Amino acid sequence: MRVLITGAAGFIGAELAMRLLARGDEVIGVDNFNDYYQASLKFDRRDRWLAAGEGRAKCLTLDFADHDQLERALEGEHFDRVVHLGAQAGVRYSIENPRAYAQSNLVGHLNMLEIARHRQLEHMVYASSSSVYGGNDKLPFAVEDRVDHPLSLYAATKKADELMSETYAHLYRLPLTGLRFFTVYGPWGRPDMMMWIFTRKILAGEPIPVFNHGEMFRDFTFIDDIVTGVVASLDNPPFDNGEAKAGGSVKPHALYNIGNHRSEHLMKVIGLLEDACGRKAEIDMQPMQKGDVERTFADIDAIRGDLGYEPTTSIEAGVPAFVQWFRNYHKI
Repeated sequence: MRVLITGAAGFIGAELAMRLLARGDEVIGVDNFNDYYQASLKFDRRDRWLAAGEGRAKCLTLDFADHDQLERALEGEHFDRVVHLGAQAGVRYSIENPRAYAQSNLVGHLNMLEIARHRQLEHMVYASSSSVYGGNDKLPFAVEDRVDHPLSLYAATKKADELMSETYAHLYRLPLTGLRFFTVYGPWGRPDMMMWIFTRKILAGEPIPVFNHGEMFRDFTFIDDIVTGVVASLDNPPFDNGEAKAGGSVKPHALYNIGNHRSEHLMKVIGLLEDACGRKAEIDMQPMQKGDVERTFADIDAIRGDLGYEPTTSIEAGVPAFVQWFRNYHKI
């Protein structure tokens, strides 16, 4: 296949490019290399998969939320399927800069749906988020649950992406799969996420901010397991057969959780980070932040039953792997 990946210099996008190239696919990457976090990390990720591609990979620097720019850049480019991972990420940042989310996550998603529609692509996989579950009390979170009460604008934009996709699957019979990712971590991760922040601060001897006084639970999912789920989804577009798909649609539109199917106490993860870093953390207990949820926990029965997905990396293995990569990358 020739696959277009948006957000190809991002955490998941770059690892997906590596996986697809390793099995012989061709990759066209798209990224705007914005400064939400240091662009140098994005360029390093991109350079890694471009080198691995050996002529089967290319990367286009553009903003997919700019429709004219997107159309011009893709003119003459052939691709079979799309994995749309590009987005403005981050729950807390959506409170500070809401318009960035409307442009990237809403306008940008619509632009990619239009690309897929007009080119009559075989399949578009897109990133949603576990954040759509908002304040749901039922655990674990299942794709059949209602997700009508988002707690952040980021979550609201991801829910809107799912709704737009349902419309396009209905109107144009476009095969679409939305993936609700649960707390992704691992080598080449994002500097704005807890695992990176805590590791950096512990190694530097700085206090770490622990919200809700440590009473937080997350379904931490290792990057390799995330990519395995993305590839399985990419290879299996939903059928337009009128039968109900995961998430409840009877159109060619499926929704899956990709998680580790374990809800881990934050203080346990801090303990694993301390062990891997070889020093104790100085903990700064803080109240719950706006937009955050206390607990996430993925029900993965749908993707397990449909695609045979099974996570294989525990946090006991994944946390030390991340810390080792962090040390190597920063030469610590």
